[in-house]
Amino acid sequence: MLSPNDKKLEKLDPFYRPSVSKQKTSAEIISEARNALRTVRTQRPLTPREDQRKLFGSASSRTPENRPPSSFSVHASSFESSDSKPISGARLSPLELKPKAPASPATEEDPCPSFPKPPVDPAKIRRISSARARLFRAASQGALLPDRTLPPTQPKKRVESKETVMMGDSMVKINGIYLPESNALGHLKSHPLQLTYDGDFSEIKEQEMFKGATPLPSHLRSGGDQGKRRSRASSCPSSSDQSRLDTKAGSKADLQEKDTEIEVNEVFWNTRIIPILHELEKKENIEMLCAACTQLHHTLEEGSMLGNRFKRRTILLKTLYKLVDVGSDLLSLKLAKIILALKVSGKNLLNVCKLIFKISRSEKNDSLIQNDSILESLLEVLRSEGLQANTEAFLYCMGAIKFISGNPGFLNEMIGKGAVEILLNLIKQINEITEKSGTCLPNSGHLLVQMTATLRNLVDSPLARSKLLSISALPQLCTVMGQYTGDKDVCTNIARIFSKLTSYHDCCVALANYSRCYALFLNLINKYQKKQDLVVRIVFILGNLTAKNNQAREQFCREKGSFPTLLSLFHTFYELDLHSRKHVEEGDERPPARRPPAQAEDVLIKLTRVLANLAIHPRVGPAIAAHPRIVGLLLATLEYKSIDDCEELVINTTATINNLSYYQVKNSVIQDKKLYIAELLIKLLVSNNMDGILEAVRVFGNLSQDHDICNFIVQKNVHKFMIALLDAKHQDICFSACGVLLNLTVDKDKRVILKEEGGIKKLVDCLRDFGPTDWQLACLVCKTLWNFSENITSASSCFGVETTDTLLALLSSFLDEELALDGSFDQDLKNYHRLHWETEFKPVAQQLLHRIQRHHTFLEPLPVPSF
Repeated sequence: MLSPNDKKLEKLDPFYRPSVSKQKTSAEIISEARNALRTVRTQRPLTPREDQRKLFGSASSRTPENRPPSSFSVHASSFESSDSKPISGARLSPLELKPKAPASPATEEDPCPSFPKPPVDPAKIRRISSARARLFRAASQGALLPDRTLPPTQPKKRVESKETVMMGDSMVKINGIYLPESNALGHLKSHPLQLTYDGDFSEIKEQEMFKGATPLPSHLRSGGDQGKRRSRASSCPSSSDQSRLDTKAGSKADLQEKDTEIEVNEVFWNTRIIPILHELEKKENIEMLCAACTQLHHTLEEGSMLGNRFKRRTILLKTLYKLVDVGSDLLSLKLAKIILALKVSGKNLLNVCKLIFKISRSEKNDSLIQNDSILESLLEVLRSEGLQANTEAFLYCMGAIKFISGNPGFLNEMIGKGAVEILLNLIKQINEITEKSGTCLPNSGHLLVQMTATLRNLVDSPLARSKLLSISALPQLCTVMGQYTGDKDVCTNIARIFSKLTSYHDCCVALANYSRCYALFLNLINKYQKKQDLVVRIVFILGNLTAKNNQAREQFCREKGSFPTLLSLFHTFYELDLHSRKHVEEGDERPPARRPPAQAEDVLIKLTRVLANLAIHPRVGPAIAAHPRIVGLLLATLEYKSIDDCEELVINTTATINNLSYYQVKNSVIQDKKLYIAELLIKLLVSNNMDGILEAVRVFGNLSQDHDICNFIVQKNVHKFMIALLDAKHQDICFSACGVLLNLTVDKDKRVILKEEGGIKKLVDCLRDFGPTDWQLACLVCKTLWNFSENITSASSCFGVETTDTLLALLSSFLDEELALDGSFDQDLKNYHRLHWETEFKPVAQQLLHRIQRHHTFLEPLPVPSF
């Protein structure tokens, strides 16, 4: 006699998947479905390595006549002898000239008259013009210093060329140059001149080291006259001109100081630079020339003579340009480093960048480039020079950097020297120029190809990826894509960057959150639908974005024309692949004219992955399942493709069908064609590919909720195959096979099939092997056994004596234990699984245990657990 509780338990319905009529949230669907809905993985499209280093690879869309050359020659004659910075273009205001009438001759009491002057000697005119030019340069550069005048009581002396001039501060003579003693003594400490010093007269005499020394500047030679003029100026009673006279006095003093600095540079040039230039002119051997170049660079740096303001810069550059014709890569790199440090511009900047580019084309020179720190010089060009004025120079500079970035040994150095920030700054400049003008900067597309190719190499580094995220680089790259949609090379390089970046979660989330990217990608697919190398990467990116982000799935599907675009792409490459296969079957050894089969298959692989990921969304999935053309192409692919021909495509297509078959909705094409799909799946079940078998079993798990499919499974003996898979010792395969068997046991007439092939024992073995760590699989086994034992009269006759004892022991132990989880689970996931172990598995296990105990004869009574 059954108790009321027992009767209540006996009336429980068989276990099967929840009815689809009950509305559930997406979170509930995904959590309950486990592997019923799955994202699909695939490999990133391979970018082949170019055999040669060129500005544009063999796959470039640019024709040879429409792209800058990668091969050229650079000689000494290529450089211009005079080099100057570009003119600023600012118009100077004319000086106000107020002519004054000559005054009457002055007396002793009037020290400020103006006298007619005799003609000036031509040599003096040249010296005065030079001084005036220096003064104007100093004024225009803002280099005038505060007023510093000499004491008015300064004694005046007329001296010869070897005499010392006394002007309040002791003067010394160095190489024929008169300098203040304080300046000269500090300078002489660093230069090995042979000097004698007479203390009373503060005169330093040198042993002549160079002939033709620079003569004493006129403002020092005529010190007495200057003192007299200053004395007269100070006694001039005119107060209205006082401020003007102070300014003139300050300017003269500043000019004196600047001339003094120039003369010090002359000393440094004669004593330190000239000997090195003599060594360079000998051209004895490459090693000596390289050593001399290294010494020259260090010496120029020591004397603060690098840059474009050095007086002797033109002479120095001429010497360096001549050495380019020697033809040594090592020497040319050293020359280029000095030339760039001297801040050349215009044609010379272009030629030196070409010179480095030419050398960097050979991988064997990578070590030379690294040893001489040429990379830093190239990055400095991009950092400091103007983009619009030097686009062609930037092109070859970036080409060299691109080649260098292809060597993994340079990555850390490049990133450490700010390459990522410099490149993104240039990209921002190009975007801003394009936005303001409405047109692209001339030749900027060629430059962007080099820049994006370099970034593609850099993003292999985690540090570079972190920097790109921190400076919001992804929206900038999308902007370039939008502005240069017509440049396939630029778009392909950026797609390659995104292909790499979206393989990492943080970068994938960052791009998915930029909502404009979806319309941009759809636009590119429509524009370049038959350009496999670009399309396959964009589809791969979309697959990454939609893999784990439900918001990205919804955002993509909301874009206008999203599904028509995917459908058109699917149809295009399905036809290409089918056409290629026909050529092979007909024995035509010639490859298809349009595209090799592997390329078409690769697009289909990535595209079916996108569809599988989109189908996870609870509103998108049913819409795709009801789309006859999409489902038709999926089934056609599964029909003509063998898993031996293209494993990944067949598995991805089956996974997409599995996700779509999860939705039991009206107008579902999957449900209408369920028997046809079941026929197609049988050839996967009998294959030797375990991944293919697993996907087929998963589809049967969804389809077997239908009575017709259950009949098909029994008629075709598919159930025997499912029972055999329980021995696979593969957790996912056992889970999926058990799901099919669970759905079969809902039908009372089909429960007997579990006794075939030892099905009951195998289910209990799965419970023993996987139950302690997998509550979902344990639930499925217990529900299947519950359905099977609905009309039980004797546990031993239902399950078998040995199996019954094993099952009782397992269930009793599970009810007293917690779920065993290893260290691969984080704490939140552990809590999730342990909660479901208590709330999902244990109630089912208790019901099953109680039923077996009531229908089992014990030799010794066993305790009955309470509910």
